Amino acid sequence: MNDQPIRSAATVILVRDGHPQYEILMLKRTTNTAFAGGMYVFPGGRVDESDYHFTYEHQISQLSRDQLHQKKALGEDWLACWVAAIRETFEESGLLLACTDSGEQINTQDGKVIEYRRQLRNNEIDLTTICAKEGWILTVDQIHFFNRWVTPPGRPRRFDTRFFIGSAPDGQLELHDGEETTESIWISPTTALAENKKGKLAMMAVTIKQLEDLSSHEAAASLIARVESSRDFPHYLPSGATRPDA
Repeated sequence: MNDQPIRSAATVILVRDGHPQYEILMLKRTTNTAFAGGMYVFPGGRVDESDYHFTYEHQISQLSRDQLHQKKALGEDWLACWVAAIRETFEESGLLLACTDSGEQINTQDGKVIEYRRQLRNNEIDLTTICAKEGWILTVDQIHFFNRWVTPPGRPRRFDTRFFIGSAPDGQLELHDGEETTESIWISPTTALAENKKGKLAMMAVTIKQLEDLSSHEAAASLIARVESSRDFPHYLPSGATRPDA
């Protein structure tokens, strides 16, 4: 079991205003999957080879000064992780962290955009090709590196997951993909934890730990301000493991 490959992954915790506490988007994974079957998760998935394509350097928004610290913490995989986070979020939830080259929001209900999402899920096209055809810019400046978790040995699959946090795009409607994910909900961190304790929302330990941290904030703005200006990016590893960059 200890010889399992560890795959790179990226996940986005999307937030929006709510009362009395802000809300986050969670998706329920289908029960017939080897990883996190039937559990509520944040949008995300494996970093694919296509996410490393050099053309993405010209298809992303400019990083803020604060985000240069995030870039350094992510290391040489920084661009692929940001791209994978946006791509996986689009594939799984239908929310697209991108804009046109003139700065306009993309209509994710447009038939062509819906078809692009299907093609991405089926590996019929890659995101850089879509960006080139449509003039899309991936708004990496809207999501911020938060922390990093490595799956312990003995699990069916192991991942080295970079977690990002960002505001959900205004005016877009989420819609689970109906294949990998079967339900999508907006819920406050505090309520999600309470529902998990009641046995109503099954979650992985890492999801619970993230929610416990997130529940300390009441407003989305304060959470975003915290992660945007952070200089501390925890890297959680299984007991006894050493950091690869140590």
